[in-house]
This record gives sequence, structure tokens and C-alpha cells, in this order.
Amino acid sequence: MPDLVVGVDGGNSKTDLILADTEGRLLSWVRGPGTRPHTEGMQTTTERLAHLVRHALAEAGLPDTTPVSAGAYFLANVDRRAQERLALRQLTRLGVARRTVVRNDTLAVLLAGAPDGWGVAVVSGAGINAAAVHPGGRSARFLSLGDITGDWGGGLAVARAGLGAAVRAGDGRGPATRLRQNLPGHFGLDSVELVALAVSGGDIPVTALHGLAPLVFATAADGDAVARGIVERLGDEIVVMVTALLRRLRLLRTPTPVVLGGGTLQNDQVLLRDHITARLATEAPMARPRVLDVPPVAGALREALLTAGAPAAVQHHLRADIADRKPPPLLTGTGEDSPPVG
Repeated sequence: MPDLVVGVDGGNSKTDLILADTEGRLLSWVRGPGTRPHTEGMQTTTERLAHLVRHALAEAGLPDTTPVSAGAYFLANVDRRAQERLALRQLTRLGVARRTVVRNDTLAVLLAGAPDGWGVAVVSGAGINAAAVHPGGRSARFLSLGDITGDWGGGLAVARAGLGAAVRAGDGRGPATRLRQNLPGHFGLDSVELVALAVSGGDIPVTALHGLAPLVFATAADGDAVARGIVERLGDEIVVMVTALLRRLRLLRTPTPVVLGGGTLQNDQVLLRDHITARLATEAPMARPRVLDVPPVAGALREALLTAGAPAAVQHHLRADIADRKPPPLLTGTGEDSPPVG
């Protein structure tokens, strides 16, 4: 009888979990709330993940006590080794699998998009992060604690920059931009100033601003110079992260896959992609950028299959299966009190 495996990609805004077996059958795919142990605590986070495993087993028609051979959990906001160890201890205590692996979610992008499992991965979803693995096994990453560690990027940063630029255009501090007309309707309001006041007063959660990011990208694609500058700033930040990691691992002179994943990179943002490609051609000409063509959970499942000893053919088959499927809707009634980021 084949072993069961679980691959989990826990992002800021959602968590994808796939239950499969070592013969290559995808048994269920469920999507739950984001992974935010930095605000909700590790116990709440891991208990919610265990609940998601039970839900996946139920969707596959299996008892929730059915043993899982290997589970690979790639989690956002688990950025330090101590956090990985804590998550591993708690998931092990909860009995989610006989063998459990915990990593930062950025590495799921790398495993999903780099054939040999090494290179550089960038995740730009609600937030931003990057990590790299040398072919010899050494790795490099960032502290990734937000503004206090110099981080800027992801959909929420783009949205906030777009709203700020639109307000500045109205009060004389900045150039004219169509963002003033394009953004407020997302919240059913008449002006960006009213949006800003609603956020400041708590009527609109700051995290809800993430929904403005697609409008900033669309305005940039229509030729608005201010919006284009915001998109290019995101591209510049990504290039800085990639080149820093390549330099730290001494890979600047080695042809190296650079996998670009997350919502703001996988949503066919041509302007952003072309800007990154052009900048890397100058700053790191041996880098080989590619946009990830499957959801990052495929990388987590790959790690789970490797842990369970599944052959490469099974890994390739399941990756293709994931690429052909539409992701499931976000589950409700999973104990989430706050709205998802995006």
C-alpha cells in the first residue's frame, strides 16, 4: 500500500495543502487561512495546520486518524532556525506525520521551479522574501522582519505606495497620476483621501489595502509614469535581493536559476518581469530568471515525496497534475477570526 504525504505552502494570505501518495495520486487539495505565527502565535498556527491536514484526509474519504508518512511544511513568517525548530516540535507533538520537515515558504518556490533544487528564489506575494541554496548545499537568506530590517516589496507595499502617491498628487507634493481616479472605487469611496482616512480610523484594515495592488499594476501598464515607477521600484528591490544572495554564495559567475514566485510575480505582470530581466542582465548576467509556472505548494510536495523516498517519476507526475488543476477556494470555518490579506 502506498504511503501518504502532505505538502504545505503557508503564505501570508493563504495556506495550500496537498495530500498525495507515493504512487503519484493527488488525493486532495485544500486551502486555508494564511500562516502568521508572528501575530497569532506558533501554537495557534500549528493547530490550524493540523486541522487542515484532517480536512484534507476527510476530503479524500479517509479517517482523520489515517497515518501520514511524511509532511513538508514551508511556512511564511518562519524566518529563523529557532522558529523552524519550534514549529517542528509542535507539529510533531500534534502527530501530523511520522516524519516532518519545516522550512521557510521561500524555499518551496525554489523546489517547485529549480530542477536540481538549488538556485535563488524570490517570493513576492503580500510581502517579499528571498533565499538561495548553493549546489554544494550552503544557503543564504534574509532576516526579513519588515521595515526594521530594510525590507520593501510585495503587493501590500505596492498598494500603500500607490495610495500615498495618489494623495501626494492631490495635495501638491507629487506629480499627477491616474491612481487618484483608479484606486478609491475599490472600496466604494469617492477619493483616495477618504480611503486614507478610513484606514487611519480603522474602518478599512491596513491588510485590506493589498487589494489595490492589481490596480497599481494595471495603471502602470496603461502608461502612467507614477504607477510605473512603483512597479519598477519593486523590480529593483527584487534584483537587489537576488544579486546580494548570488554574491554571498559566490554564484555571480555561475549560471544560476532564479525562480520568481508569489502573486505579484506569477500574475503575468509583463512590465515587472521585463524590468527584472533587463536589470539582471546588467547586474548579474549569469542569472537565469524564470517565473514559476505552478503554485509553490508543488515544491513543498516535492520535499515530502523526497522524504518518503518516492521516485523522481512520481514527483514529476504530481507536479504536472498540480499545474493542470485550478486551486481550490479558501475554506471557511477554520477558526480564522481576521480576514485574509489577499
